[in-house]
Amino acid sequence: MVAAALLGVGLWVWAYAARRLAPEGNTGQARFDAIVVLGDPADSDGNPTPTELARVTEAVHEYERGVAAHLIFTGGAVHNRFVEAQVMARTAEAQGIPEPAVVMEPAARDTMENACYAVRLMRARGWESAEVVSSPWHLQRAGLIFSRMPIRWRVHGAPAVEPESGMDQEAAGFLETLKTVRYLVWGRPIEQCEP
Repeated sequence: MVAAALLGVGLWVWAYAARRLAPEGNTGQARFDAIVVLGDPADSDGNPTPTELARVTEAVHEYERGVAAHLIFTGGAVHNRFVEAQVMARTAEAQGIPEPAVVMEPAARDTMENACYAVRLMRARGWESAEVVSSPWHLQRAGLIFSRMPIRWRVHGAPAVEPESGMDQEAAGFLETLKTVRYLVWGRPIEQCEP
């Protein structure tokens, strides 16, 4: 029992430290080939949730600032029947993004697949750099994952469109630490991403 508790605490500390020390990028460049927007589930009616809307809206702002000429929306139908990439692409187009600037990756089921499949799409188009947009609480784990991808990248946080309570932020941080444990222990060793 004591050994299991010590193992659990050790894994938690490892994941917490990994998140805190996660890279925010591997380049100082200000312009990229694409903006990769990491998915989040749509609501039960197929509309963007506040988290999804925040990510898309920030990606649209970055596109309008000239950070990149293309937006890659990545995420499959993981938590319900709605494909995250399609919901986000539709939302971006409603905000004025022209259809030719939008690329959808509709198969990813988690952040590792978001990164891998987005980089595959980039490589097929000859793109070598990306700004990765997601919620601030998600970017640390995303940084760990993108640090293993063969592209130039940096993360960019999407401010919440609705104020988040302290409890929401704590819950997100707790869940992200658990997901980081999963990634460090199981995901990273078996990662089979070949962009």
